[in-house]
Amino acid sequence: MKKSFQNLAAEKIQSAFNGQVYLLSLTPLAGDASSRRYYRAFLEGPAAPASVMVMELVGNSLPLSSEELALFSKPPEELPFLSLHRFLSKVGVRVPLLYGHWVEEGILLLEDLGERSLWDWVRTLPPDQVLKWYEKAIDQLLRIQILGSRARDDSCIAFRQRFDFRLYMWEFDHFILYGIEKGKRGRMGAGERAWLTEAFAKIARHLERQTPCLNHRDYHSWNLMVHQGEIVVIDFQDALLAPAQYDLASLLNDRETQQIIIPELEKRLLDYYLERREEMGEAKITRDEFLEGYILSALQRDFKVVGRFEYLDLVKGKPGYKRYLPATLRRLRRNLEKLPHLAGIVPVLAGHFGEMR
Repeated sequence: MKKSFQNLAAEKIQSAFNGQVYLLSLTPLAGDASSRRYYRAFLEGPAAPASVMVMELVGNSLPLSSEELALFSKPPEELPFLSLHRFLSKVGVRVPLLYGHWVEEGILLLEDLGERSLWDWVRTLPPDQVLKWYEKAIDQLLRIQILGSRARDDSCIAFRQRFDFRLYMWEFDHFILYGIEKGKRGRMGAGERAWLTEAFAKIARHLERQTPCLNHRDYHSWNLMVHQGEIVVIDFQDALLAPAQYDLASLLNDRETQQIIIPELEKRLLDYYLERREEMGEAKITRDEFLEGYILSALQRDFKVVGRFEYLDLVKGKPGYKRYLPATLRRLRRNLEKLPHLAGIVPVLAGHFGEMR
């Protein structure tokens, strides 16, 4: 850690808490898939908490897809994290407290939520408690999707971008490029590539036709923290408009969640989501109709994840996420086989992934 950044953090901590606090230590935390860096700052003084999180801003604030597709004609006027933090706070989503921000100097001060993600928290709990905690996560999700969509504010960056055919296909192409070709899973012939691209296009067209609502975009068990009996939502800066099933599929189908979210539990959580959605005044939707969009969203997201995790290894030098690939690929096969019109994708991919055979 550069000494100058520690000095900057100490200066901003004093500013945020009116000079009544001192920085005792600043500890770097393990990195995630983003370009941001995080530190835990331990403090001393009567006017501040025992610790805060320090976010150091590094690189571009937009997702890679937004850059490559040129979704915005010019850089956002406001840091997306701050735009979403303000909006989500307004509609009652539990997000970390924000103590101060100095974007031009590349630093934000946030509430320290501890180390327990939802995934870490539920792994040793009995099924009835796992159900309870994932219901809490769904309650926060519905606040984002329903209350957030009803309070639409076009000054918030999330309402100026949506999952459309172009973005879905960019993520599918990312899977082919990094998940297969650059990921050393064998070369694809021109005919095989064209057939797979058309199969992906059919999924993308179906999903594009769904009514969009506000989505977090990465609403999984590692981006939900358990703090003082609550679910707290983090890493929301890439939020956008997408089908309602997208974030729910992310919550129940990510990395290795099938270790905990067994089929019976998944069914009960889907039912809970649909019941709560209707109780909040949304139009009734048949379970079968919802389920097809849910499975397609889970498939599309898992294809994206395979490409993304290979990209993180090959381009960003972050190989740790590759340990989740076998479970993700096995889930892809299971979900493809649930939809007979897509089952033909399995033998094509089995030629490149042993987990699909």
